[in-house]
Amino acid sequence: MKTQKNLSSRLNEIDGKGYKAYKEIKGEYDFDTFILIIDHVQGDPFAVPSRIRVRIDREKSGFHADTTLNKSRHIGLCDFLTRVFFENCRKLSKGGRGSGKSGLIVMDRPVQEMLPRSAVVINDSFLEARFFMGLPAFGRKIAGEIASDMFMKELPEIINCSLFMNVLDRESVYHHIKTAEDADFLREELSRKGLVSFIAEGAFLPRASGINPEPMDKKKIIPFRAPDTYSIDITLPNKGKISGMGIPEGVTLIVGGGYHGKSTLLNAIEFGIYNHIPGDGREYAISLSDTLKVRASDGRSIEKTDISPFITNLPFKKDTKAFSTQNASGSTSQAATISEGIEAGARVLLLDEDTSATNFMIRDRLMQELVEKKHEPITPFIDKVRQLYIEKKISTIIVIGGSGEYFNVADHIIQMKEYLPVDVTEKAHQIIKQSPLKRKKEGADTFGFISERIPLKTSFSPLRADGKTKISADGCRGIFFGKDLIDMGDIEQIVTESQTRAIGYAIHLAMSYMDGEKTMREIVDTVIQSIEDRGMDILTPYITGDLAGFRKIELASAINRMRRLHIRQKNYSRL
Repeated sequence: MKTQKNLSSRLNEIDGKGYKAYKEIKGEYDFDTFILIIDHVQGDPFAVPSRIRVRIDREKSGFHADTTLNKSRHIGLCDFLTRVFFENCRKLSKGGRGSGKSGLIVMDRPVQEMLPRSAVVINDSFLEARFFMGLPAFGRKIAGEIASDMFMKELPEIINCSLFMNVLDRESVYHHIKTAEDADFLREELSRKGLVSFIAEGAFLPRASGINPEPMDKKKIIPFRAPDTYSIDITLPNKGKISGMGIPEGVTLIVGGGYHGKSTLLNAIEFGIYNHIPGDGREYAISLSDTLKVRASDGRSIEKTDISPFITNLPFKKDTKAFSTQNASGSTSQAATISEGIEAGARVLLLDEDTSATNFMIRDRLMQELVEKKHEPITPFIDKVRQLYIEKKISTIIVIGGSGEYFNVADHIIQMKEYLPVDVTEKAHQIIKQSPLKRKKEGADTFGFISERIPLKTSFSPLRADGKTKISADGCRGIFFGKDLIDMGDIEQIVTESQTRAIGYAIHLAMSYMDGEKTMREIVDTVIQSIEDRGMDILTPYITGDLAGFRKIELASAINRMRRLHIRQKNYSRL
């Protein structure tokens, strides 16, 4: 193996040469305390920065076995080290030296959520950090002296401040990993206790803004407080006993006036599928992992999806058991998303009336009088939501402020009143009993079956017009896959572009399991299990540090939004 001196000498030799000479430094170098691995050298200073790794012997790193004792702690430790390395890059790297991305040293940006990532990998033998460096140049001439400073001074300092236990705050490390462990334990407790979500006493739920997921200034927040009727205690392995609001299975309404915190509570439930970092305020705001946010998405594509539980008898006898369109309406998009969610294994649905199609949610008594059911193909969600729970054990939480008709179908009704929850179930049910006017129930007496679907491999191609593979993220809400852009604007539970990027590569991996017989559910389950068994490196043809974990629900959702998608349905059967 080459040494640190070899790299220093080579950088000195290529100083001032054309940028392509940087290709000569690719390889592995022994820096005594770590191994430097230069996997890929960028083609010019304006291109995507070079992919770099450093590997440290696990024993020398000082992270004892108890820091990765289980999956929760393992993810928590990798997340902690990613954050420390990222921050030290910002502090110690002197970017902006030369053309393009010259002088940049950066790791994948962490978010408020603790996610499995490819940025830091730990096993019994070694700890490995994956990051990116903008190799410096003036114009397209190599700036060898600056490059030498980056590799010989800045990078070792970042590594020495980030990846060894003896330089880190031990209490902070263990607090981070124990927070992850407690959150996962709490999530497992939900099912055992018949709950779909839990919000701890004292949680800080509001975010700084719609585009900033960090907590709002805590001086301006009213800490969460559970109503007595929903208050439960849970004992965690590290923190001990905590109290909070447990939302039971079934149909739950979140009601209240505008600006009283309804959507804030739903947002906390929505992102309770993830573990959050200490100090986020939502560390113990936990939801079942298979929770799906559903919203209307005008214009999305739908391919042979069974939406017949919600929509039947369309004009011109259009088939709703195998419904296809390139331009869905709001109501058909929500119907499709729910059917696809059931297909992918969703156990909880979240809806907010503000982002839902009105005609999908409700048809009131007066409209029923004016437009007869035989002329209305849509069976509104209000007439299906209880059937979903009774027949399929799928719970629903709905934020609603405009239709009291939902009181009829709700098991639990929580009013947000000046940002605090109040149990108003009994009061709402009493109002229903006293109301003389009732709408007619519409639709069949059962929810109905959802047909299983088989994605056809021939409809997938990652190749561009020039024959080269193109898979990349377009922010958090889009994937370039070959010639196509997959619009994921309505898939709201993705929190970082790194997840979107990983989903793009996971679609490519999914193609290898498409044999014309496996269903969508079987394919996405197999992909997730493959990642679980072999790690995220299975997704890409090269090692990279900018991938993050995702759920099978998001993978299926992305596939379902491919406009070239072709599906073959199995015989209609119960899922």
